[in-house]
Amino acid sequence: MPDEAPEIEAHALTDTGQVRQDNQDAVRCCHPNDDLTVRHGHLYGVADGMGGFAHGGIASAFALEALFKAFYAHQGTPAQRLCQGVQDANLGIYQMAIRMGVGRMGTTLTAVHLAGHTLHVAHVGDSRAYLVRDRQATCLTQDHTRVGELVRLRLLSPDKVRTHQQRSVLDKCLGLELFVQPDVFAVPVRPGDRIVLCTDGVWGFVEDRDIADFAAAESSMEGFNRAVMDAAIRGGSDDNLSLLSLRFGSLAGAPEPGAPESTVAGLFRRWFRR
Repeated sequence: MPDEAPEIEAHALTDTGQVRQDNQDAVRCCHPNDDLTVRHGHLYGVADGMGGFAHGGIASAFALEALFKAFYAHQGTPAQRLCQGVQDANLGIYQMAIRMGVGRMGTTLTAVHLAGHTLHVAHVGDSRAYLVRDRQATCLTQDHTRVGELVRLRLLSPDKVRTHQQRSVLDKCLGLELFVQPDVFAVPVRPGDRIVLCTDGVWGFVEDRDIADFAAAESSMEGFNRAVMDAAIRGGSDDNLSLLSLRFGSLAGAPEPGAPESTVAGLFRRWFRR
């Protein structure tokens, strides 16, 4: 890791919402001055426990705990350590459900790791990671849902996802099978970028363009998170709501020579070539 430390503003906000009785979401931020963070980079994550199964709140909290523990304990590249963390979380939840005799437990998990000018993303489920740049919000993740598959097959327009009756029917999450295959990929970032991690109780009721508008209007990360969450509640969110937002000041080191194009349009094009 380079000697200089990146400047990162981070703020997390989670709320039970207006309908649910308990909060099954979980959020976690690294400790910026911790020795492991300094040596191995900054890690952040959100998880949304599945309300249809037992103990969703336990599953989401455990997933983040296992991810962070494995990431900072194992060797390898950031992508390898993220994969190991996701696998440890998945297996741990699967085994916990057996020990507790509760049938099945499940959760989504979306996490990002910053090292230098590279953001690594690990993703399972339908929580989302957004990049906000140049007054545009680009969703970096693909929803692992039946509706998300229709979008990938070009059978459904992305703007129809939020109103689809099966929007929240997951095809993939942690805890239901012995093994899970996460999406893990890298995105070049630059100073001034914002990253927004959020559960579907947020993005399902706030349009992408509104996320960008709030980012332009709110100078503080706390104010931004509150504005987005309030908009989701006004929009009729019937779920728990969680956001974890980052804004990058200076970043460690210089961009790698020949780094991939880093415009929002370029990121969007590369995503659909994956």
